[in-house]
Amino acid sequence: MITRERPLKAANLAHTGAVGDVAKGPADARILGDRWLRPGVVGIGSASFLADVGHEVPTSLLPALLTQTFGAPAAALGLIEGLADGLAGIARVGGGVLADDPARRRATAVGGYAATAVLSGAIGAATHLWQVGALRAAAWTARGLRVPARNALLADLVPVEAYGRAYGFERAMDNLGAIAGPLVAIPLVAWVGTRAAVGLSVIPGLLAASAIVYAIRRTPVALASARPREPLRLRVRPVLASPLRPLMLSIGAFEIGNIAATLLVLRATELLTPVHGPARGAQRALGLYVAYNIAAAASSIPAGRLSDRRGPTRVLALGVALFAVAYVAFAASGPMIPVLTGAFLAAGAGIGCVETAEHAAVASHAPEELRGSAFGLLAGAQSFGNLVASGVAGLLWTAVSPALAFAYATAWMLIALTGLARAASPR
Repeated sequence: MITRERPLKAANLAHTGAVGDVAKGPADARILGDRWLRPGVVGIGSASFLADVGHEVPTSLLPALLTQTFGAPAAALGLIEGLADGLAGIARVGGGVLADDPARRRATAVGGYAATAVLSGAIGAATHLWQVGALRAAAWTARGLRVPARNALLADLVPVEAYGRAYGFERAMDNLGAIAGPLVAIPLVAWVGTRAAVGLSVIPGLLAASAIVYAIRRTPVALASARPREPLRLRVRPVLASPLRPLMLSIGAFEIGNIAATLLVLRATELLTPVHGPARGAQRALGLYVAYNIAAAASSIPAGRLSDRRGPTRVLALGVALFAVAYVAFAASGPMIPVLTGAFLAAGAGIGCVETAEHAAVASHAPEELRGSAFGLLAGAQSFGNLVASGVAGLLWTAVSPALAFAYATAWMLIALTGLARAASPR
């Protein structure tokens, strides 16, 4: 595998100035040390944590706000969330266009974090259902725009040899924020009520924007003026003509099978309810979902370290394999909590490995002047692939059986593994 990744990195020397996607020996480790955990990296990680806390509060409270405050049906929640997710996916691709330019990527990152915070918090003051929908859609659009800019900024801050650890740290902080957000929402609702709790979510969101400003101030100033500003355009063909092409195809296959975590929770709920009853079955399923998030957070940094030592392709393959194991367990398992626990932990560790390796691979293989477009394409593949995966799996689940839905997802994991094996094999 390393023999394949060496020429990929060597071909990219003109853009990165270093070779990073190869195994490092003890001498390399001593030279690099812990220089990757720089103040700017801590700033971006803090922004991811605070932003997730900020938008997980309104996300977790949105169902109660819609049904109890506005008397809206469940269909309204599905429509609002579907529209918001779709716009976020489109915005991620557009955000990649903006992130190609170092100056634009900084402005997009700050503006995206600040706008997401303000728009999400404003939902608490909405007086009509259409206002909730518009604010949610606008907030998720801003959130989508900032993602490629944040990822490109992180690549500006660390040497190529440390991309895995840097992105692993950012993913770990993001997952920790996803755990902390709902835990913060519970006492907030008891203290100030649903509307005020949603409004107060603006505080961690704005702190996240401040953390991004802190990170930007520690990014080399020369990057902002290293080349003239070019017209805005998404450069798909140059990205796919780079060494990223085989990896992007494999990533696309993975994402088409990467079904939403909510379907994993539904599967556990359906299996456990006949044995434990509706209330306890749902509680145990939610507990398994917490374990999933903990596994994702715990695996991200080790996955990043392994990526720096062995290359992101191996870590990506490991994550995909863990998903395949998890999906087989979900397809074949009965109401056995140990088996379901293992499946959730495997899926959580899998997403920690995959997300870290995807970002490290794009950062290390994409030419610097195409880095924003590359991250935009990655984010677009993640968003639209997940939409297809969950949609098809949901249809198969309803029309035939949950087992067939997970068999569909498993098949795409095997296709992705085949593509990764070909991408890593010597020519």
